Amino acid sequence: MRLALFGGTFDPIHNAHLAVAREAAEHFGLDQVLLIPNAIPPHKQRQTTASYAHRLAMVELAAAADPRFSASRLEEGQAKSYSILTIERVRQELAPGSELYFLIGADAFSEIETWFRWHDVLEQVEFIVLSRPGYTYDIPAGARVHRLETLQLDVSSTTIRKRLGAGEAPPELPPAVLSYIRENGLYRD
Repeated sequence: MRLALFGGTFDPIHNAHLAVAREAAEHFGLDQVLLIPNAIPPHKQRQTTASYAHRLAMVELAAAADPRFSASRLEEGQAKSYSILTIERVRQELAPGSELYFLIGADAFSEIETWFRWHDVLEQVEFIVLSRPGYTYDIPAGARVHRLETLQLDVSSTTIRKRLGAGEAPPELPPAVLSYIRENGLYRD
C-alpha cells in the first residue's frame, strides 16, 4: 500500500487541490490519498472561515471525484492539528511494508524545521513536495524528498472566498462543492 497524507485548511477545497492529489497519485503510484482538513492548524494566524464540519463535508464531496481519494476525520476535534500526531495515528493502522508519503507545498515544506517534533516527521514519511520548476528550498538532513514539478497552479482559497462573497461562482470549485457552499450560505459577505 502506497498512501499519501494531504492536509490543509481546505477553506474551501478546490480543483487545484484535487489536481495536486491526482498528479501525485499518478506520478508516484499512490493507492490512496487521504485528504485531511485541519481542525486547528498551528501555523495559521487566521482561523478558518467555514467550520470544520462544513470543510469536512466539502472534502467528502470533492473526494468522490477519484476512487484513490478519501476524506479523513483524523484531525477532528479541539486540539491543534500537529502533523506528527496524525502521522503516528496513520502508521498504527498501516499494514507492514506500506509506504507513507506526505504531500506538501514547497512554501510549507520550507518551514518544516519550525514544526512540532519535526525530526520525528522526517523519520516517519517521505515527502512529495509540490514546487515550481527551478524553485529552490533547503532540504534538512535525513529528509526523503520527491519533487512534483509538473503542475503550475495559481489558485488561492482567499481569492475564491472573496469571489464567493461577491456572489460569483468561481470555476476553480468542483460543482458539488459550489452547490454545498450555496445551499449552506457559506462565504457570504
